[in-house]
Order: sequence, then C-alpha cells, then structure tokens
Amino acid sequence: MLTAFIRAFKTPDLRKKLLFTLAILAIFRLGSHVPTPGVSYVDIQKCQPQPGQAGGLLGLANLFSGGALLQLSVFALGIMPYITASIIIQLLVVVIPRFETLKQEGQSGTAKLTQYTRYLTIGLAVLQSSTLVTAARNPQTLFGDTCKSIMPDTGMTTILIMVLTMTAGTGVIMWLGELITDRGIGNGMSLLIFTSIIARFPNSLGAIHTQSGRWDTFVLVILIGFLTIALVVFVEQSQRRIPVQYAKRMIGRRMYGGTSTYIPLKVNMAGVIPVIFASSMLALPGVLASFNRGVTRPPAWVDFINKYLTRGDHPIYMLCYVGLILFFTFFYVSITFNPIEVADNMKKYGGFIPGIRAGRPTAEYLDYVLTRITVPGATYLALISLIPLIALIWIGADQNFPFGGTSILIIVSVGLDTVKQIESQLQQRHYEGFLR
Repeated sequence: MLTAFIRAFKTPDLRKKLLFTLAILAIFRLGSHVPTPGVSYVDIQKCQPQPGQAGGLLGLANLFSGGALLQLSVFALGIMPYITASIIIQLLVVVIPRFETLKQEGQSGTAKLTQYTRYLTIGLAVLQSSTLVTAARNPQTLFGDTCKSIMPDTGMTTILIMVLTMTAGTGVIMWLGELITDRGIGNGMSLLIFTSIIARFPNSLGAIHTQSGRWDTFVLVILIGFLTIALVVFVEQSQRRIPVQYAKRMIGRRMYGGTSTYIPLKVNMAGVIPVIFASSMLALPGVLASFNRGVTRPPAWVDFINKYLTRGDHPIYMLCYVGLILFFTFFYVSITFNPIEVADNMKKYGGFIPGIRAGRPTAEYLDYVLTRITVPGATYLALISLIPLIALIWIGADQNFPFGGTSILIIVSVGLDTVKQIESQLQQRHYEGFLR
C-alpha cells in the first residue's frame, strides 16, 4: 500500500489528484471544529464527554461526524443525512416502480436518483438539525446532568440561524464529497466517513489506556486490533466466483461470444449497512425511554428497557443486537442482488452457468449459492460487532471501541477500495506492454 502511494506521488497527474483530495479532507476536518453561531465554544468544551462515553444512536452519529456532533460545529451532522437518504432511496427502488424504472435506465436514471438523494438529504438535515438544536437548549439530554448551558441566547432567531447553518454544512459536505469523486482519488463520501472515524482513533486509544490504567492491557488491545483488521481484510476480499460461459453467435460476418467470465459474489455483500441498521433500531427503545426521565414512577416497559436494552454488557442486549444484524444482512442482500434479474440478463446475452440450464434453474442456483455464502457473512458481521461489547465488559470501554463494529469495517473497506483505485490508475500510466 505504501509503495502504491509513493509511486502515485511520483506521477504528476496522480500527485495532483492526491493533493486535491488531502486538501478537501483538511477543509472537512477544519469545518468539524468551527462552532455554529449561537453556541458558546468555551461552555461546550467543558461539557464534552470523555472519549468513548457516548454510546447508542448518539454515539454512532458522533462517530460518523468525527466528534463534530457533540461540539455542535458547522459540520455537526456530518455525512449521516446523506447515508440515511441513500439507504432510503435504495429501499424505495424496490418498493416504487418509478424508481425501479429509473435504475434500469442506466446513467440518466442513476443521475435522477442521485438528485432525489440530494433533495432528501437536505430535508433530513433540516429535521436532524432542528432536533439537535432543540436538544441543545436543554444540554442535559446530550451531555448529562453536569452540563448547565451551552447557548447564551435561546431565542427563535438564534435557533433558526443554527438550523440553517447546520443544514448548509450538510450541503457543503455533499459538495466536498462529489468534488473528491470527480477530481480526486476514491469515493468522496466514503473518504469523508473514513476521515471522521480515523480522527477519533487517538482519543479512543488514549481513553482505553486511561480506563484500564495498565500498559499490558493497552498493548493487548492493539494486538487484538491488528488481528481484527487482518480478519476483516481476509473476509472483505473473499468471494465466490460462479463461472459463466457465453455461447458463440454469428452476427453478420462477425463471430461474437465464446468467452468465459465469472460472477463474483462477496462473502460480505451487505457491507456495514446491517450494523448501522441494527445499532439504530436497538437505540430507538432507549430514546423512547429517555422521554420518561425524571418521572417518579416510570412504567414497567421503561424499567425493562433501562435494565436490558441500554446496557451493552447485558446478554439480552447482545442477543438482540446479533439477531438484528443477522436479519438485516439477509434483508439487505435480498434487495440489492436479484438472482432472477441476473439470470434474465445472462439469458438475454447468451450466457449460462456450466451444468445449469438458463432461466429459472439459473436463478434458483444463484439464490442457493447466495444464501449459503450470506450465512458466514452475517456471522462474521455479528462477531465483529460484538468486539466493542466484549470490550465494555473487559476494560469498561464503550460501544465506540475503535477496533470493532462499524469503525473497523468502514476503515478497512474504504482503505482497500482507495488503494485499488490508485493501483489501477498506476497501471494505466505505467503499462509496458509485451515488448520492451
């Protein structure tokens, strides 16, 4: 990986793209520390939780924003509204026939769906920023009972300015991500998430050493981290290749087809989406229970949630978490990979799987193989996601343990994808051919 980066910096046009990408990422991190107008920077710094103390849905959103959420910065919402909008549009493609038609239209339809995603992102940003600013008026809901006030002026004008600023910040983040995709290296949105997570690693590691108070525990955590990264790299690169043969066809005076290729089915086709879904769904009961905070005699269901569904070290919480990850893995794979559609496209262009008849038998075979490889993929996601919960029991770290769950999956996936893009562009510029 380091060799690829060194060779890239020696190539003038690639060096320009890499420097452009790094400059955009620096601007993104700078905006994550610029406070929103109406927020007292001094007071909010005093209210900041210790690294690794924010858990649940709030901790997940704070992780994706690189810590900007709890600082109420200009980029406080981070990339979360865009992620949510993208997931919603992907789900609507399956439900709404109009969206499904746009997806099948090729580049023009994809551009239209991207435009819908942008509109939905802005709408979600307005909703989320309004919720965040409303919670900031009573900072105890975000930072605990020790935090008194972070907004000197809680008037309607100040609130409106804060909502507009955070919404505009989300729009700027979308623009920065698209700039990286068009003029830089890698996928812009993925790199912004990657940067946000990496930025919190030093504080998280320091918190682990502080909480454990022992260097041997700290070194053991680092070793576990490297082993986890190796496991993630191995599984993310694993795939089942289904051979496909195309029959020869005579069109005019030319012979077409007769080639052999394969369909790559990744072991983890769902990526990190099931973990995000499971974390969000499991955090919702805690959010509902928080509305009954301060009640003298809360209902029985509130006591049940506070006892079993808000503590990451409880077995019931772990079972629910694993169950939701397994469910969402199969659900997301089923809506993103359609065996019937793949089989029909193969049949249309004269392709077939050796030993399998074209049409319905091919679709059934693809569905059978996909189900078999999704089982170990879902199990792998569940095991990786349990690492932070085990760390909670072992050293008292929270669910944002740096070497597990969403953080390590995103870091490894984005890193591998970026390196592959750099290597592919290097091969285009340094191809020597057969003769030297």
